[in-house]
Amino acid sequence: MNATSMHKLRTAVIGVGYLGRFHAQKYRDLSGSELVAVADKDPVAAQQVASELGVVAVDDYRDLLGRVDAVSIVVPTPLHFGMAEAFLDQGIHVLVEKPITETIEQAQRLIDLARLRKCVLQVGHLERFNPAIQAAAGLITTPRFIESHRLAPFKQRGTDVSVVLDLMIHDIDLIQELVGKPIASIDAVGAQVFSQDIDIANARIRFEGGCVVNTTASRVSLKQERKMRIFQDDAYLSIDLQQKLLSVVSKKQPGPVDSPSQVAINEQSFEQGDALRSEIEAFLNSVRTGSAPVVSGEDGLRALATAIQITELLAQQNRS
Repeated sequence: MNATSMHKLRTAVIGVGYLGRFHAQKYRDLSGSELVAVADKDPVAAQQVASELGVVAVDDYRDLLGRVDAVSIVVPTPLHFGMAEAFLDQGIHVLVEKPITETIEQAQRLIDLARLRKCVLQVGHLERFNPAIQAAAGLITTPRFIESHRLAPFKQRGTDVSVVLDLMIHDIDLIQELVGKPIASIDAVGAQVFSQDIDIANARIRFEGGCVVNTTASRVSLKQERKMRIFQDDAYLSIDLQQKLLSVVSKKQPGPVDSPSQVAINEQSFEQGDALRSEIEAFLNSVRTGSAPVVSGEDGLRALATAIQITELLAQQNRS
């Protein structure tokens, strides 16, 4: 048993805005974690969360180098690379929010550095820890068509990037993981509505092997919705990621269906649970055991590369 597995991991959270505050709460509450500090360039915000959790506040993340074993980086995307690089270079394990970085080159640099320093680099694609998705993953064999909708009302938070990197990237990551094959082609359309970037987008993705995906993301909708439908040769799966519901419709017996009695409908409802806690627990477990993270740096790079390709297609469309 190594030293890391024998004691509580010293942890910290960099960026304690809306989501970072929740990260800090989880680290404080988990038995295998000792939350050492929170960091934020806004000293008032840092002190407020630090006081709430009974830890130290710092306004410069570099003050934590050498003082912690693992960190969550929950800051705007343009800051991901520099911060993650600094911690990984010092042998400190990193959970970085999605998207992993701004560019493919930056993401690859972090992956290479984590490998060199023997560090865990996990990317915060939270939907991987959704129990409805986890249950569905074991039932998917050869998906032929996938449709996903991720809709949300407009909020100023997150508009530093397009809706593709803000919302659609969640489904891009899930879909690429479920299909498990390279992408053959992508078509995309989108529009600016309230922000200076794309607020609603649709992408049609064709995978090698024949699976076709139609995915839509909007941050200018009147309702909130996170749904995915997966069609394969033997079944149809409907997943409500928000309500944690999974419905599977399949044939009871071989041959054409000519009666409702030949169709089996299995519906499962899962407890809301705490996906963020599960994500952080999985990260800390990887740090302790040396096992591969559930969402690796390579996974984050794969999702980012597809999101960038869609974003570039939308930019070309707008220019024309």
